[in-house]
Amino acid sequence: MKPGGWVGALVWVVPALWSSNYVIARLSVDVIHPHRLALGRWVLALALLLPFVWRHWQRHRPELRRRIPQLLVLGGLGMWICGAFVYLGGHSTTALNIGLIYAATPVAIAAMSARVLKERTSASQRVGMAVALAGVLFIVSKGDIDNLLAVRFTAGDGWILAAAIAWVAYSVLLRRWSGALPALAQLAAVIAGGIVVLVPFTLVEAWLLPPLPPSALAVWLVVLAALLPGVLSYGAYSLMQRELGASRTALMLYLAPVYGGLTGWWLLGERPGWYHAVGAAMILPSIALATRR
Repeated sequence: MKPGGWVGALVWVVPALWSSNYVIARLSVDVIHPHRLALGRWVLALALLLPFVWRHWQRHRPELRRRIPQLLVLGGLGMWICGAFVYLGGHSTTALNIGLIYAATPVAIAAMSARVLKERTSASQRVGMAVALAGVLFIVSKGDIDNLLAVRFTAGDGWILAAAIAWVAYSVLLRRWSGALPALAQLAAVIAGGIVVLVPFTLVEAWLLPPLPPSALAVWLVVLAALLPGVLSYGAYSLMQRELGASRTALMLYLAPVYGGLTGWWLLGERPGWYHAVGAAMILPSIALATRR
């Protein structure tokens, strides 16, 4: 299959993996602390990647040493803030607020990509982005504009807003600082940087918060977070960026509410509403339009 073919398929598959993080965040409450979950997730992810990327690390050792500051920045943005902060915010805010905040990220990434990376978007891509955004807002508001007007932001939304801003910065900088490393080798290096940043905050969390009893569910949440919204999602995201660019790759985030509704139905028994179908009818063809070559 040509690169464009498998990248086109990933656009539809990756958001399904990504949306699993919403379920993991909800199941983690009172089971495992946010920073511990994030640290365990990325330590396991790095262990899974190392056998495949070690030879590339050896070959590009001078580049890795030179890029340590970049890797720490990317790791802090993508693994610490976009990891633990989402779990923290999920304890005290609503799915509606999270959806509204994250709905702005693909547009922000497109704007920053145009400014920083000089990526251009066609008229059809801008139309697709606008209709997809409308579909997301339709889903998160459950088809009722009064729900949008009645939104009240809480302290927990600050964590989500910080995570959304960090994701915009991570997406643009990941593309700008791509370097000569293969995509998966770079991802493993970024994860290593993220682990370095996460360790002190995890220790502070363990000191400040009462310990939670160890459980099999906590272990499973770490394993699932490392695999689905971890290695598979982040790895595919890095590969897609190199083929599609930052702005078009970011549009796949608009599929998350559609897949999130299906995942919640399958795992949590939360039946999708009619608004999911209408929103999906707006989002799916728009993504196809905006990501075509």
